[in-house]
Amino acid sequence: MPLAFADIAFTPKVRAEQERHGSSKAYGKFLSDERWGGDRLGPEEAAFLSERDGFFQASVSESGWPYVQFRGGTPGFIKILDDQTIAYADYRGNRQYISAGNLAHSSRLSIIAMDYPNQRRLKLWGEVELIDPETDPQLLGQLHAGKETVERIVKIRLSAFDWNCPRHIPRRFTLEELEPELALLRKRLSELEAENAQLKRTL
Repeated sequence: MPLAFADIAFTPKVRAEQERHGSSKAYGKFLSDERWGGDRLGPEEAAFLSERDGFFQASVSESGWPYVQFRGGTPGFIKILDDQTIAYADYRGNRQYISAGNLAHSSRLSIIAMDYPNQRRLKLWGEVELIDPETDPQLLGQLHAGKETVERIVKIRLSAFDWNCPRHIPRRFTLEELEPELALLRKRLSELEAENAQLKRTL
């Protein structure tokens, strides 16, 4: 666990709970002067985010309530602008604007990006800048190539990240991920049906 993540996550109340449950010493080392990093994406993190077709994001309202939302798109919709900045095009949805309103109140955002087949999970914290797409056509061109209406650009300045423990992550697969194996099964089924038909004809 890098310093940047521990420095944000391990608040005094969190440290008190760690002390109460006997894990304070184990996690205290992540706050030492010898720890560093965790606020800049490396090649592994950049590749992981670029391959995702969705993630969960959490914002906080003016009343202090957290709000978790799923953001999805085709793989590659999350763009890596540099080692501390990612962005995505925010398309028109149900027009409730809960995340947009929350981020207008507080720019802080948390993200969990999942890779279920490989049981990997990346957590990120950052500060959001909401950009009118008409004011930055160059950035819009990097993020959007379809016909959907882009209401805003969400640009996230990374504060910290951490690779989370894979324990308890269920293995799930999309139809696209299963397709190679399904194709083999369909081929084998077709072969068996043909063999069965041939046997029936010879009886």
